[in-house]
Amino acid sequence: MATQSETIQVSGVRCERCIGRLAGALRGHDGLEYANANLMGQVQLRWDDEQTDRDAILAAMSQAGFRPLEAV
Repeated sequence: MATQSETIQVSGVRCERCIGRLAGALRGHDGLEYANANLMGQVQLRWDDEQTDRDAILAAMSQAGFRPLEAV
């Protein structure tokens, strides 16, 4: 298992409901082991690189309206 981790800055997080919406977008994503977001738009991620990749996770977030800005 090749575990990857990264903290990504995203736009679109303004309140607790936004964090809930982001959690819903990532819930059940195969290979995603950990995700935690804060109100500053920082999302900590850890995933199994054999089951998913960074682009798939970012695509799931983008579909929910959260766009990556830059790595933190």
